[in-house]
Amino acid sequence: QVQLVESGGGLVQPGGSLRLSCAASGSIFRINTMGWYRQAPGKQRELVADITRSTSTNYGDSVKGRFTISRDNAKNTVYLQMNSLKPEDTAVYYCNAFGSSLSSPLSRNNYWGQGTQVTVSP
Repeated sequence: QVQLVESGGGLVQPGGSLRLSCAASGSIFRINTMGWYRQAPGKQRELVADITRSTSTNYGDSVKGRFTISRDNAKNTVYLQMNSLKPEDTAVYYCNAFGSSLSSPLSRNNYWGQGTQVTVSP
């Protein structure tokens, strides 16, 4: 099995910063793309950012210029630096990994973390 564990969420004021971390562990063969998604109450889950093994990145329009995604391939860990936070950034943030397990190295799957709450409030 592949497990993802997020950390770093919390309560911050508008304009503040948070850094989220997500570590993949377990029976990993290869993690290809890692990313962050978020979901606010009553809204659809949306892409925040993702990153390939070669560090190509993709950002959602609402976070461009404010958030930065990075990863450490050796540690199977992805990070999300969130700056200039706004109340509308309030959501549960989910870590995602697209890759394969040791039991099925050629079969790629999406794996999800349990989510971490980010609340931006004055």
